[in-house]
Amino acid sequence: MDMGFEPQSVSNQPEEPVIRASWAKGKPVRLVDTTMLYAPRSGGVRRYLNSKRAWIGANLPEIRHTLVVPGPRDAHDGHGRVSIYAAPLPFGDGYRWPVVKTAWMERLIRQRPDIIEAGDPYTPGLAALKAGQALGVPVVGFCHTDLGALAALHIGEWAEKPVQKRWAAIYRQFDQAVAPSKFIAGRLIEAGVKDAIGLPLGVDTGIFHPARGDREALRRRLGVNSRHRILVFAGRPAKEKKLDVLVEAVERLGDPYVLLFVGAGAGAPFSDRVICMDYQRDPQSLAAVLAGCDAFVHANDNEPFGLIVLEAMACGLPVIGVAAGGVAESVDDSVGALAIASEARAFAEAVESVFARDLAALGRAARLRAEERHGWAPVFRKLSGIYGRLTGSPAFLQQAEAIAPAH
Repeated sequence: MDMGFEPQSVSNQPEEPVIRASWAKGKPVRLVDTTMLYAPRSGGVRRYLNSKRAWIGANLPEIRHTLVVPGPRDAHDGHGRVSIYAAPLPFGDGYRWPVVKTAWMERLIRQRPDIIEAGDPYTPGLAALKAGQALGVPVVGFCHTDLGALAALHIGEWAEKPVQKRWAAIYRQFDQAVAPSKFIAGRLIEAGVKDAIGLPLGVDTGIFHPARGDREALRRRLGVNSRHRILVFAGRPAKEKKLDVLVEAVERLGDPYVLLFVGAGAGAPFSDRVICMDYQRDPQSLAAVLAGCDAFVHANDNEPFGLIVLEAMACGLPVIGVAAGGVAESVDDSVGALAIASEARAFAEAVESVFARDLAALGRAARLRAEERHGWAPVFRKLSGIYGRLTGSPAFLQQAEAIAPAH
């Protein structure tokens, strides 16, 4: 099992000695990203990091970017991607759980970063804090997950407050906390993380494009015909995705609606109105599937952001979500509909309201919103402003765009 790149065997050459940040001496500025939320079947975090690497390579020539993530063995690909062995999580859909914080910290230090971004509050995030302290360099904590809400869902409501307290205690230690939505930034601030920044993510509107879709070919592939209305959801089969709400909603709707799960079918209740498709690792393949459907559905009412929602909108699909969480920041009546609750009856009503309108016009509006509001370049220019403020490095500031903290 790989990590999304082809790691080579670990070099036998001795690693470079550890030195402190030295961008002021004219050497390349080194940015290191680290997280455990990067796996062969992972979605939004992986695409965010891959898109960041591509943008930095094209726009910030003085920056050297390294990605440090768990993998099946210690390895590097020679192009700034490093894997550290971590055991796979049972039933973890390809995710791996690093255990030894000290070893991870040492590997981060060897990259000689001038700034680190940690994409989780687990072992990599804690190791990043230790590495930053040892080197005297800033560490950004990007909060992709609301741990308190997940604890309430998976363990019980009694667990939300103690987990949220621990979550906030970790993010207060970062030099800057960043979240992919105002919703999550607000949750951090409420928990005591001052000046958390909400930075909505972007979408590659070239890859995710309506022109990639072939509606009739997709219908032949799925065994349905032109009269069927295809609702689609793509993502992990995690409990918080509330696939059961989507299944019950499509059962209520009945013919001619069908529900397509891309990569999520293993966690869904059985229904003869549900069609399951394998995970689409290639973004172009995912875009082709999305663009061939009629509408995108997303029932998670605690979604931190929902990058897949933007990707569906960029493919020209109206979106039906829930009036809560990060999805509600991207979706409104002009591009789809928001159910009043993550409940089957309310969701079915929201779906019907969309199909009672001009579906093609909604799809065009969704595409336009993705183009005008959610390009990756503004996201990474704002992120460069954060990096530049923390490091003082002109290499980041040449492309920087200011962003205000959430309040």
